[in-house]
This record gives sequence, structure tokens and C-alpha cells, in this order.
Amino acid sequence: MTYKIINTGSDGNATVIENTILIDCGISFKKIKPYIKDLKLVLLTHIHQDHFNKSTIRKIAQERPTLRFGCCEWLVQYLIDCGVGRRNIDVYDFETGYSYNENLAVEAFGLYHDVPQCGYRIFINDYKVIYATDTYTLEGIIAKNYDYYFIEGNYEDENELHSRAYNDYYESRVKRTHLSKEQATEWLLENMGFNSVYEWMHEHKNRERKEES
Repeated sequence: MTYKIINTGSDGNATVIENTILIDCGISFKKIKPYIKDLKLVLLTHIHQDHFNKSTIRKIAQERPTLRFGCCEWLVQYLIDCGVGRRNIDVYDFETGYSYNENLAVEAFGLYHDVPQCGYRIFINDYKVIYATDTYTLEGIIAKNYDYYFIEGNYEDENELHSRAYNDYYESRVKRTHLSKEQATEWLLENMGFNSVYEWMHEHKNRERKEES
């Protein structure tokens, strides 16, 4: 399976799989423009700016007025406000499969963040894919022997997070809204098959301090 992680992290998220599906759209239109002509479906997870860039979505809708957007109920009005036609929006219920053709089906499932949030199981061209970021746990979520796992690993473990946390609120919020690599690894070991591939998503990035000119 082909895929391109255009960007992931608090500075923006967007991943394209099989050149046709965009998952999350939290980056500038300039960065996504080379990919939009081949897209058939845009999957969106939640309203945070680094996953849902309103100006980019508005421009995509203008460039591709028949493109389909998939989301859960909480994002429908936001998409309409961005200029996406209601007839172009597919609204998913959790744990319910939605088939587009014999080579593509999508299933949303609930995640645990500080706003309504979901992840996706995607079945495309005989590949099984799961995408889950911005959640503090994967408890109750099963994805046995999938081909590709795009899973959040925001921080290494609690010790690493504590060592770089600049205050107690930051540390507490990260633990309440994001998944550590330690937690994700345990889940991956329970679910991955021998030939499965995984990618760490939404890893913490140290912000470089800009020098004064």
C-alpha cells in the first residue's frame, strides 16, 4: 500500500493513503494542493485546528466541488460552514461499516480526547488500515492483524513527559488527551500481525527558539 504522511503533530496533520484518501486536514492548502486532484474521499476526526484547517478545507471544496467528505455528526455543520455541500458529506455512526465500492469501506470508532473525536478503520484494495490519534487510551479498540497501523505516540512515557513539561497543567492535559508510545506499544503488541507495519503519529516536536534578528 502506498501512503504519504504529509505532516503529523501539533503543527498540523494530514495523511494520504493509496493517493485517494486524505485523513485529517490540518495543514495549509499549499502543502495539500499537489495531492487533491486524485482524492476521492476526505476523512476528518475532530475540530482542532491541527486536524481541521477551515481555510484549507474551504479551498479544497472550491477546487473539488464533487469531492466526498466523511465525518461523524459533530463536524457536519463545520464542513457546511466551510462551503462543503451537505450532499457531499457522509456521516458515520460508530462501529458501522460504510462501503463506497468493492475496494473501499470505512468504519469510524470513538476515541477519548477533550472534544468529540474518532478514529478510522479503512479497508482499501485488500489492505486493512487503522488510524487513531489524539486519544488518551485505546482501551476496548480491537484491530487484529491489520496491515497498517497509524497510531499516536505523543510522548515516550510519563517520565519523559514530566522531564519536559513546563508546568503541571501541561503535563496533566497531555496525559488526559494523548497517548504515550509506552501505552501504544502494549496495544500494538496485542494486535499486530507478523507482517504488520506501524507508524508513530502526532509525536511531540520540540519547538525551536527563533533567534532575534
